[in-house]
This record gives sequence, structure tokens and C-alpha cells, in this order.
Amino acid sequence: MRILVTGAAGFIGFHLSKKLVELGHAVVGVDNINDYYDTQLKYDRLNELGISQKNGIDFNELCNSEKFENFEFIRLNLEDRENLPKFFDYYQFEKVINLAAQAGVRYSIENPEAYIDSNLVGFANLLECCRNYNVKHLIYASSSSVYGQNEKVPFSVNDNVDHPISLYAATKKSNELMAYTYSHLYDFKCTGLRFFTVYGPWGRPDMAMFLFTDAIINENPIKVFNNGNQERDFTYIDDIVAGVVKIVDAKNNKGYSLYNIGNSKPVRLMDFIEEIEEQLGTEAEKKMLPMQAGDVSRTWADVESLKQDFDYSPHISMKDGVKKFISWYKKYYL
Repeated sequence: MRILVTGAAGFIGFHLSKKLVELGHAVVGVDNINDYYDTQLKYDRLNELGISQKNGIDFNELCNSEKFENFEFIRLNLEDRENLPKFFDYYQFEKVINLAAQAGVRYSIENPEAYIDSNLVGFANLLECCRNYNVKHLIYASSSSVYGQNEKVPFSVNDNVDHPISLYAATKKSNELMAYTYSHLYDFKCTGLRFFTVYGPWGRPDMAMFLFTDAIINENPIKVFNNGNQERDFTYIDDIVAGVVKIVDAKNNKGYSLYNIGNSKPVRLMDFIEEIEEQLGTEAEKKMLPMQAGDVSRTWADVESLKQDFDYSPHISMKDGVKKFISWYKKYYL
């Protein structure tokens, strides 16, 4: 099966591409390698997939993996209305997994244009290519941020999500509406996944797991918002990838469907910090700060429908997940 993975140099996209390649799928990865965070981390992820930095740096140039004969990569913007359709026409993908997006809740307040371009214009272009080039199934990333200040827990895909509190969340909700419309009008399968606080090796440097570990190891204070009373449905990357692979391999997906994908076991932020401290053997200096604009107090995924439809079964504990991340961090940075 030929599969397109957008955002292949990103955290989840890298892990998913690697797993799909190892399972024998023909995978083509796409990423624009933007500088929202350190691009070297993105190039190093690609290197793990056999794409060297000297070969993967130019736009619109196809690169073959030096490690996997069934992986190719191209640096491409989804906003590129000229080259994206040519790319789809050439490959005739069966399935598309869209993980490309301008990420970050807080950054969307500072730089809204980046979110409009990538998350709305880019996603619209992708939908057009899916319908024009006979893609059978689009799987795309939404986000738990669409729930906003929802107080009912656990969060269900049936809950009202008409009041996002960040532009990032608004773009993700828009993606769900756009995907529904295209699935209805043009009769191709669309599966949306609302991701809940994914962490693990090769994770983004702007995420809590990385920020806390990096600060503690380097003897810097950590910023703890809302006195550490926030709760997050921290989900280890391998559980996420396993869930997405089950959806890719499923034979009878619905025309349009939407799921939460998380651990369904919310963890208090301070407990998460204490687990990192315990495994590092160091107590962090904590700088207590108020809740940030656009942030939410709690996330908790109801994943029953994903379990029923795809036998999704997250099982990696916070202790094991933190241990695996710290091991990678020390190997990569120290």
C-alpha cells in the first residue's frame, strides 16, 4: 500500500513513518521543515529514516532513503498549489495521513498568520488533492485543544466544541468541518483523530516533557503554570502510533469518523514533574506562574469508540514513558 505521511520530519510523523515502513508499506514523507523549533532535530529524525541532510534540504526534490527501500521524502509546502497536485498525480496514493500543521497553542496567539496558511490553506489544498487523485482514505490530526474549557469529563467527541480558546484550536475544529464536507460531497473516507498530549523520544522541544527534563538537567528553574494543578492526558508515542496503524490497516472504515486518541488516564502536572525528578534523582527549582492565555486546566480522553472500532489499547505507564524519554534525551543531548 502506498501511503503519504505529511509532517514526516515532525515528532509523530517520524515515528509513524518508521513503523509503517517497518511493516512493509511504501511510504512517502512530506515536510516543509519550518523553523518553529530547532530544524536540526527534524533533520536528525529524517536521518533515522535514511534521509541525509544534504539530500533533504531542497524544496520539491525527491529523496530516496539510504536505510529503507520503501521510504522516500520530499520537502514541500502544503500551501503550494502548483507542486502539490503534481506530486499527488505522480504517486496516486491509496491513503494519506496528515500530521503536518503549525503546532503550538501559545504560539498561535503570537503568530496567527502561520496557522491560517498551514492549518487552513494547506489542509484545504490537501483535501482538494485527495478528491482529485482518488485517495481512498484520509486520516488527519485534530487536537484535544478543540474542547476548550469543557468541564464535562472525560471529553467525548459528542461534546460541543463550538468555543475554542486559541486560534490553534479553532483551526483544528475547522479541519474537522472541512473534512466532513469533503467526505460527504466527494465520497472518500476521512478519519479525524484528536490527539491528547503526546510525549516520548524525539519529542518537540516546546512540550512539557522536554522543557522540564532539559531545565532540570541543566540546573535551570522550570515554569509551573497554575501551581501544577493542571491535568493532562499524557500519552506515550508508541501507543499513539499503534492506534494509527490499526486505523490504516482496517478494511471497513466509516465514510466520516472522528475519535479521541489518548491514554484516558489524566495525570496532575505536579505528579508528572515529580516522576521526572525521581528518575533524574534531582529536585527541580520551580517558578510558579498563573495559567497562560489559551491554556486549559484539564484534558481527559474518552477513547471507548476507538477501542470498540479498532481495538485500541494504550498500555505504557507514565513511569515507563518518562524513563524512555529521559534515556533518549541523555543519549541525544549529553
